Amino acid sequence: MSTKPSLLLYIHGFNSSPKSMKANIMADYVNTHRPDIQLLIPQIPCYPKPAIALLIQLIETHQSDYKIGLVGSSLGGYLSTWLNQQYGLKAVLVNPAVKPYELLSDYLGEQTNPYTNEHYTLDHTHIEDLKQLDVERLNEPTDFWLLQQMGDEVLDYRQAVDKFSVSRQTVEQGGDHSFQQFERFPEKIIQFLKL
Repeated sequence: MSTKPSLLLYIHGFNSSPKSMKANIMADYVNTHRPDIQLLIPQIPCYPKPAIALLIQLIETHQSDYKIGLVGSSLGGYLSTWLNQQYGLKAVLVNPAVKPYELLSDYLGEQTNPYTNEHYTLDHTHIEDLKQLDVERLNEPTDFWLLQQMGDEVLDYRQAVDKFSVSRQTVEQGGDHSFQQFERFPEKIIQFLKL
């Protein structure tokens, strides 16, 4: 019986990029310790519909050949939750957005991604598109591991703790939205995802 090779799909957050700190930490660990794992860290489009379309395309392109695990940071955690419902993929969520359609209502208008310098405009249709991806009830709570720092200055950490209350959780005092000392977790993340 042949086992499929592993693929780790890292999904960054709002106004972020594959060059983000956590993405780099994850990539460094995989390259050094688990070069057998195929690592994908795509630049996620700014708008919800093309973002989810890209992720669907990546998963459907690779799922027959690879065992896929997800790591989603912030808005990437929200997208990972939706992808889990569609494809049954295990996911580690790092300071995930639970209700980004509420948070991003404060960001309507002109935006610039500080990593890519891309300029774009967020409007109400994009907020509605995000709402369409909301997962009210988790199919399989044990598919998730929540990594949450209570000092997150962007998101209310209690939303994630509540949403994933029956999932595995690591909730730390202090920290911030970037998730301080993330380098402690890549090995355990890969173990949880069974990659």
